[in-house]
Amino acid sequence: MKPIVEFCTSNMHHGTDKVMRELEQDPEVDVIEYGCLGNCGECYLFPYAMVNGEIVAAETADELRDRIAASIEEQKQHTSQLDKLIDDL
Repeated sequence: MKPIVEFCTSNMHHGTDKVMRELEQDPEVDVIEYGCLGNCGECYLFPYAMVNGEIVAAETADELRDRIAASIEEQKQHTSQLDKLIDDL
């Protein structure tokens, strides 16, 4: 299953539009843009996105890109570990 990265259009003033466009080019990631993700506090203060339903935030859009990649990798590792546990049962 591909990771889902969600962006809020109201957060684009932080430069997340660039990050979103970059991720849209990655065939291994599903990118969704919403008018509002309902996280107005985060949206106003700093760049953020949601990766598989979890908020990922950073000081800058470039840092956000790196944190999104790290979150995707971490979630893949967790899924792999759970799959292994299930297989061992």
